[in-house]
Amino acid sequence: MPDPAVPPTPPVPLAALLAREDLALRRVAGPADPGIVIHWAHTSEMADPYPYLLGGELLLTAGVHIPEAAVSAGGPGRARSGPGEYFDGYVSRIVAAGGAALGFGLAPVHDTVPGALVAACEAYGLPLLEVPPQTTFSGVARAVWQLMAQARLAELRRVTAAQQSLAAAASGPDPVPSVLRRLAQRLGGRAVLYGPEGAEIASAGREPGPGTRNALATLAGVVRPAPPGPRGEGGAEAGATGPEPGPGPAHPASATDTAGDAHLAAYALGAGEGFVLGVVVPGREPGDHTIASVAAVLLSLLTGEQRGEAGADRSSALVRLLLGAAPEEVAPLLGGRQRWLVVHARPDTRAPDAMAAAALGAALGSALVDLAPDVVRVLVPAGREPAPQPGWTLGVSDAVTPGEWAAADARAARALARARATRTDLVRHGSRAGLAALLPRDEAAAHARAVLAPVAALPALTETLRTWLSLHGGWDRTAVALGVHRNTVRQRIARCAALLGTDLDDADVRMELWFALRQEDQ
Repeated sequence: MPDPAVPPTPPVPLAALLAREDLALRRVAGPADPGIVIHWAHTSEMADPYPYLLGGELLLTAGVHIPEAAVSAGGPGRARSGPGEYFDGYVSRIVAAGGAALGFGLAPVHDTVPGALVAACEAYGLPLLEVPPQTTFSGVARAVWQLMAQARLAELRRVTAAQQSLAAAASGPDPVPSVLRRLAQRLGGRAVLYGPEGAEIASAGREPGPGTRNALATLAGVVRPAPPGPRGEGGAEAGATGPEPGPGPAHPASATDTAGDAHLAAYALGAGEGFVLGVVVPGREPGDHTIASVAAVLLSLLTGEQRGEAGADRSSALVRLLLGAAPEEVAPLLGGRQRWLVVHARPDTRAPDAMAAAALGAALGSALVDLAPDVVRVLVPAGREPAPQPGWTLGVSDAVTPGEWAAADARAARALARARATRTDLVRHGSRAGLAALLPRDEAAAHARAVLAPVAALPALTETLRTWLSLHGGWDRTAVALGVHRNTVRQRIARCAALLGTDLDDADVRMELWFALRQEDQ
């Protein structure tokens, strides 16, 4: 059975839906496993619902699609041949699509659940619910969403309580062991802090078996960056000459795995110092990842204090920038990385706060986080490729040297705007040179300045034109990306066309303008 496309809401136990007295649902076939969950309710009278299911649904039907011959042929003891095969095919297709359960409504078409359908659901292990005449399908769907809302509220309360408990532990005596103990208690598992060399520094919670313990240590190695050599990342001796070593292989900021029935997770701490948080839980519950991420943020701060040199270097870098030093002069204090990514992130539901921003930085593997009113900016070493983060929309720049940080910041902002407009979790700025590589850079830049001269002094128009072209002339998506009304976009584009004296519906004109705008990004 394929895994359902899980929505960003908690699943609902089927048993909780059956317990609703106002619905009076009754299970008439299939397993009574309390672990069966549904992700939404969907109504369909199609004879083959497979193409219309995503997985995890409670499929509701009144049996309008059932041929009369199939009803008359069926019964619990029927042979698997003749018209009764209709129900076998119907139920098998629901199971193949990942459907979680089937609800059959009584009246106005059928007075009882067909016995052949009951037998088919038993044979294929699909829970079958009888929906009484007084219960509408919309009422069932509403109950599903109410249960989801209740579960979401319970999850938020659990996460909030865990955040407060972990923060209190971090501010007390022996903060590292205290945070691990609180984390293990909240998750009902084990929490381990690994050092840069892979050794266990501290742990709390129930001791797992040797196999699980080794699997967690292996998983921690996946997210732990390779230690730099004595001189730069290549480890060349002092005074050695030769080509500069390239960046090492990318390391994810977090990773998950399973060992038997146990669920494992590992989180890289800080900005690449090598500390890793490992977690073992008997089963993944909604909110576990968020709680573990909060603990990772706190442990990043605590281990950063233990390795004070990195914190002192970051402080020195900030002071030097404030006093006028160029970015390339202070970059060596931030870990010696030669290339960096700028990430712009915006939460999907509410304005970002300091805790959420720090958790995002830890998930991306960087402590270099800037919290603004409506966006979080993170400076990430190019060796770590940002991945989509639950609850966030991300825009990622191309990898640049410190001298190009300002340009990369603008490109990340545009990538975020495109991600929001297209409702994509993560958009990366394209780094391909394209046609620009065929022309001398000075000539291309001069041509771009000449083409855009009529609107160069009007940044709002230029940015609107750039966004509109990047979204293929989509008015609504451009309005979303810029945070303005679609009529404002139309007015600005019309003014651009008038000032440029050209037809923006012409594909050649759009291509030339896009080329010119891309040159401005260089």
